[in-house]
Amino acid sequence: MNQQHNCDVLIIGSGAAGLSLALHLAKNADVVILSKGRVNDGSTFYAQGGIAAVFDENDSIDSHVSDTLISGAGLCNEDIVQYTAENARSCLEWLIEQGVDFDKEPDNNGAIKYHLTREGGHSHRRILHAADATGQAVQTTLVDRVNNHNRIRIFERYNAIDLVCHNDDKNEKDDKTKHCIGAYIWNRNSEKVERIFAKKTILATGGASKVYQYTSNPDVASGDGVAMAWRAGCRVANMEFNQFHPTCLFHPDAGTFLLTEALRGEGAILRRPDGSRFMPSFDERAELAPRDIVARAIDFEMKRLGADCMYLDISHKSDEFIKQHFPTIYEKTLSLGIDMTKQPMPVVPAAHYTCGGVMINKQGKTDIENLYAIGEVAYTGLHGANRMASNSLLECLVFAKAAAQDIEQNLSKSQKYINLPAWDESRVTDSDEEVVIQHNWHELRLFMWDYVGIVRTTKRLERALHRVELLQQEIEDYYRNFKVSNNLLELRNLVQVAELIIHCAMRRKESRGLHYTLDYPELSDEVKTTILSSNDI
Repeated sequence: MNQQHNCDVLIIGSGAAGLSLALHLAKNADVVILSKGRVNDGSTFYAQGGIAAVFDENDSIDSHVSDTLISGAGLCNEDIVQYTAENARSCLEWLIEQGVDFDKEPDNNGAIKYHLTREGGHSHRRILHAADATGQAVQTTLVDRVNNHNRIRIFERYNAIDLVCHNDDKNEKDDKTKHCIGAYIWNRNSEKVERIFAKKTILATGGASKVYQYTSNPDVASGDGVAMAWRAGCRVANMEFNQFHPTCLFHPDAGTFLLTEALRGEGAILRRPDGSRFMPSFDERAELAPRDIVARAIDFEMKRLGADCMYLDISHKSDEFIKQHFPTIYEKTLSLGIDMTKQPMPVVPAAHYTCGGVMINKQGKTDIENLYAIGEVAYTGLHGANRMASNSLLECLVFAKAAAQDIEQNLSKSQKYINLPAWDESRVTDSDEEVVIQHNWHELRLFMWDYVGIVRTTKRLERALHRVELLQQEIEDYYRNFKVSNNLLELRNLVQVAELIIHCAMRRKESRGLHYTLDYPELSDEVKTTILSSNDI
């Protein structure tokens, strides 16, 4: 019999969304946080730029809303954008109360205020940041708070395999309502499958950028929450909008190191290998254009020139300014032999953010009772066809608070813990095909980059779908016959997410925001969100 754990609230994911939610709920509930790797392995820890909110007296919520709507290319949910912008400052103030130390500076009268930077798509300086390591400051602060709370348990190195759901009679007409009652989880320490019952389950698993060969994301960003929710019966939306960050450091030893958009916000210039500037030729906002425009411009110039990379140059700023505002980037690039105070940094675009996801309402609720989704895994309508810089961590905070309020009101005190069905692995064996799983993993990420990347065509999408369908057949055979492993579980989820991305992309017969196709280069008159349900595939 598999071991079973019980809790009031199960949070799958240990980034800003999951940790914030746990802290909001723990005074009234027993909470378990499931972390696939170590608690700091997720995307939040690596976020450099900052969090957007109106703190400047010359700025306004209306301006934040307007900038977000423009970046979203007509596909944002205006009500959600308004709600997020209105709640931004209070959520940032809550984060400050938790102990996050954002950068400050004296104003003209000598009073200390928060230093606000500006990033692409923003018309004002409204980005609170902790130097160039905001995510690290947020993550470590929240982890410290969680670790000191006696009603929160963190399960590190646990994969969520699948959600456990059951149907209840809803009314006399025998309609069925599906309820989530927990999950099957794989303990990577003991290599055993376990079960966890929860009155409320929240997906806070982040995005799916690991589906691409080149990404700024850590290894854990494998679309687990989207895939699990889809298999359970949830709808997904706008999965075709995959944001490619324009400026990942291009160096064989750099890994997935990102060069924050705040560099361009503080005056960094994009240059060709010959030193000439090119962004003004693509957009009047130049380096401060939204990310989709900047990424396509870099991609275009690389292909036109046959160049391996473009260059980001902030060396015209003083050494003191660069070291003060970008200490992490300065140390990292210097360790690779690049002195950013004297020379430009080589950059390429890389998959960075999943704008679509599991459909939720304003309280974070999915199509399944007692199942919520918050953060990058969710589709709220905030980002539309293109996420504006520094709205992502903000979305985590705002919707963690909203979900917490709803969960607190609806957390049944009388509901008893129940035994979940046992996990049956009596007929599975150890796999000697791990090398094949690795080959499939690399094949998937390569053809997604080639066929479903920054620039797409119908023929490329059809080729990608054909390959995904072949991979799904192989993976299903592995999954049924061999014991689970981290690589198998992530591959299974990534292939599922790849299929959803491709189907969404094939349905959009236009170029809008992050979805650019040579077959339909113009905007359509019809502005429509792409929604997929299990009946569509």
